[in-house]
Amino acid sequence: MATQEPKWLSHQIVEHAPDAIIVADRDGIIRLWNAGAEAIFGYSAQEAVGQGLDLIIPERFRARHWDGFRKVMETGVTRYGADLLSVPAIRKDGTRISVEFSVTLLRSPAAEAVGVAAIMRDVTQRWIQQKEMGQRLADLEAQVAADSDQMTAPRGQPPVRAREEVSQRASRSTAGPRPR
Repeated sequence: MATQEPKWLSHQIVEHAPDAIIVADRDGIIRLWNAGAEAIFGYSAQEAVGQGLDLIIPERFRARHWDGFRKVMETGVTRYGADLLSVPAIRKDGTRISVEFSVTLLRSPAAEAVGVAAIMRDVTQRWIQQKEMGQRLADLEAQVAADSDQMTAPRGQPPVRAREEVSQRASRSTAGPRPR
């Protein structure tokens, strides 16, 4: 492998990476679509290359995407170069997925912005698990609060009334002595 050309190595990495690697020109037309992109989005390279990025952008996010994309192409400046971005995307079958990606602004030899390269990963399962975990945590917190109310309620008194009574006692005790 030590004798392999860097160009060959780069091609092997891009073409066979499990992550989607997509290159779009300054007009947002897809120019490179690797095997990872095929697996994640369901479009073959033949179907995707030459199409616009709307192919994978949900309709309700397109206007915002294109406003930002055009601004980056005009100014040559992006604030997302080092950040990992999380966005929804759509597959060929219409399924909505969650992806995380980083972008690299591509420049001509004259330093003009000529396109972007994105490396994307499908994180839908992780997103679903985090959402479920958040719901379980909220449910547990609600149960703990309800159990706490039950424990502080005097026998035979509804928990809400007990909470109000405890609150009133606390107010009286911090208000100082009552005037006579």
